[in-house]
Amino acid sequence: MKFKIGYRTIKTALGTTLSIFLAQAIGLTNFASAGILTILCIKPTKVKSVKASLDRVLACLIAMGFSTLFFEGITYHPLTIGLMLLFFIPTAVFFKVQEGIVSSSVIIFHIYNAKNVTIGLLLNEIGIVLIGVGMALVMNLYMPSAEKKLLEYQDKLEQNFSKIMMEIVHYLRTNDNRWDGKELTSTASLIDEAKALAFRDVENHFRRNENLYYHYFKMREKQFEIIERILVLIAALPITVVQGKMIADFLEELSGYICPGEVPQNFLEKLLDMREQFQKMELPKTREEFEVRATLLQITKEIEQYLILKNFFKSLKREKKKYRKGSVELN
Repeated sequence: MKFKIGYRTIKTALGTTLSIFLAQAIGLTNFASAGILTILCIKPTKVKSVKASLDRVLACLIAMGFSTLFFEGITYHPLTIGLMLLFFIPTAVFFKVQEGIVSSSVIIFHIYNAKNVTIGLLLNEIGIVLIGVGMALVMNLYMPSAEKKLLEYQDKLEQNFSKIMMEIVHYLRTNDNRWDGKELTSTASLIDEAKALAFRDVENHFRRNENLYYHYFKMREKQFEIIERILVLIAALPITVVQGKMIADFLEELSGYICPGEVPQNFLEKLLDMREQFQKMELPKTREEFEVRATLLQITKEIEQYLILKNFFKSLKREKKKYRKGSVELN
């Protein structure tokens, strides 16, 4: 396993150092706690970081209120801490800031150790919270672009789709089933990883609540499901017939447009024309040929759904004009 220092680790180390330095420089007591808050608030995405920061600020304010009420109202005793937590934790859960419970406990123990609640003490704790949380937000202003990695996923997926489609073409023409199918497993993994990365990219842009890359990989996922169904259908074909070779010719042409670029608009029309040609052909003479042609007809319906998904994504892409032109191509 390689030793690796990622950008998030660097941001955590730098942010923690700066928050402790700043808290100490302005004379706050318990200044090291600002570093703890910075560590807790640096998240993988901007949205998660902001959410974690807001939760911790609110939770810490609630903790200060409960600490003042219980310690000053009852006594400074370990049993008081336990009693207070019985009320504080459900309150934090009620306000949906339970992520801030752990960090709030630091504030609670600061007040407990002080043995006296004063305005100065509360201001000190607020200062620690604001510095720790604020530094985390500053560190998370920078997020590396995911576009290069997303384009890599796109390229690998398109290569796999092309390979799989050509294997279908080969089988329809020859009934040769020696393909090992490794691209199927690879494609499933690539789609899952790509969708996860695209979703994280959404959370790094406050003004963007959706990502065209995510829609692209979601389209690919649905197309892949169609391809899997087609593979099941062709696996049951015992013989080759002329209609199968016609479908193979169509898929071979279609496979040439999987890579980025403009896709001809007439593929769906060609498919429908081919289906009409099937209907005009001589009727099957044997039961086996009848079953094969019925399966091939079902395959054309699956291909039709594949093309409809492509057209839907293209129309969606037109609606997202503010997305940077050329970053994702319709295939």
